[in-house]
Amino acid sequence: MNLVFLGPPGAGKGTQAKMIAAQEGWAHISTGDMLRAAVKAGSELGNQAQEFMAKGELIPDSLMCAVVGDRLREPDCSKGWILDGFPRTQVQADRLDETLASLDLKLDHCVYFHIGREILVSRLTGRLTCKGCGANFHSQALPPEQDGVCDHCDGELYVRVDDQEETVRNRLKVYDESTAELIDFYDQRGRLLRIEADGTVEEVGARLAAQLRDS
Repeated sequence: MNLVFLGPPGAGKGTQAKMIAAQEGWAHISTGDMLRAAVKAGSELGNQAQEFMAKGELIPDSLMCAVVGDRLREPDCSKGWILDGFPRTQVQADRLDETLASLDLKLDHCVYFHIGREILVSRLTGRLTCKGCGANFHSQALPPEQDGVCDHCDGELYVRVDDQEETVRNRLKVYDESTAELIDFYDQRGRLLRIEADGTVEEVGARLAAQLRDS
């Protein structure tokens, strides 16, 4: 199955994508992880993306479409894939359709994770990321055993620039202005599945599994 996971930052779509991709043997394609890895590596793509990410702004369509198109051609996508964080604009959605057509692929569903704004701000501003292995924790929902230290590799935990409150609120504003239109785009094409994303990981996962099973 080929899926797009759509929803605002902090909705939990990345966590759900990792879980179901591992269960089904699908490729989990997270554009956020790809871009952050490029920034860390100091690649040309990373240098271009870093300025936009630090401000909570969207990466230009041309840059993102090129990255995703190359990724979909890799062998691990043959069994199915989940695009997590792409498309984010109408232009990207149109180009994704063109790319899929050129690869003789189709998108089965767009899964939209719906959740309230203040819940998102609380989730994102409490998130902690390990400098060593990249693992995520949360100051309230999933605290590390020792303050500031990763449970997995003893690396230092920090709040990413794009998880600070001012940037978070700007990210959500950008989402409202550009990504929300994709809900109608996929709904009108009969490919939208709506998931209520407020709840535990297990609760949301059960809702997602039921929707995919019945679709």
